[in-house]
Amino acid sequence: MSTPKIRVRNLKKYFGTKKVLDGVDLDVAQGTGLVVIGGSGSGKSVLIKSILGLVTPDSGTIEIDGVDVLKAPRAQARALRAQIGMLFQNGALFDSLPVWENVAFGLLAEKKIARRFARAKAIEILAQVGLADNVADLSPSELSGGMQKRVALARAIASEPAIMFFDEPTTGLDPIMGAVIDELIVNCVKRLGSTSIAITHDMASAVRIGDTAAMLYDGKITWTGPAAELLTTTNPLVNQFTHGHSEGPIKMALRR
Repeated sequence: MSTPKIRVRNLKKYFGTKKVLDGVDLDVAQGTGLVVIGGSGSGKSVLIKSILGLVTPDSGTIEIDGVDVLKAPRAQARALRAQIGMLFQNGALFDSLPVWENVAFGLLAEKKIARRFARAKAIEILAQVGLADNVADLSPSELSGGMQKRVALARAIASEPAIMFFDEPTTGLDPIMGAVIDELIVNCVKRLGSTSIAITHDMASAVRIGDTAAMLYDGKITWTGPAAELLTTTNPLVNQFTHGHSEGPIKMALRR
């Protein structure tokens, strides 16, 4: 069998006495999309940040292309993680920069493109997410939520990353715009041949953008399967979560 693009084994992370990740195992095959679901505070963002190198796990392994980035020399780990493009939950656009500079920010920062060519390159990338040339010189505050999401996606794909992460890509969008963004994500990932991981609470989005899915609960992966089965599986944890039932094995702590 071929080496997974991303392989996580027995990943553990505590914050003080709080257990967040308690032995997470995941494989993401080359060119496929994984969706990770789970309740708020279940550790989804910590998992993503650990792979990105923003959080240091207490133990376990994180392999990219078969190399454990937690043990690899710093330069090698940095190069492997440089393959990753990120679409942040709220876009995380720079309000002080026009749209084209937001899109080309990574390319300019890493000196992959000269500034005199950057605007034309940004316009080219904006077209890939369905935005017209005249958007390039606007500020993010002049854009609707859906347009901001498209700009953030354009920035994420600008360097043609081999790996893409999506953090709640449809948050704050109406169902129609959410479907539009999901279609753009699928098309961009397919065109680039990227491997992707998305975390989301939106089950319709999860089914649209994922090939496989995994549920994170109590610090562990408790279910994996085709994303298309998220709404039909009989697994009690997944069934309760995806259908929003208040009764079931998942007990939510309520403060009175």
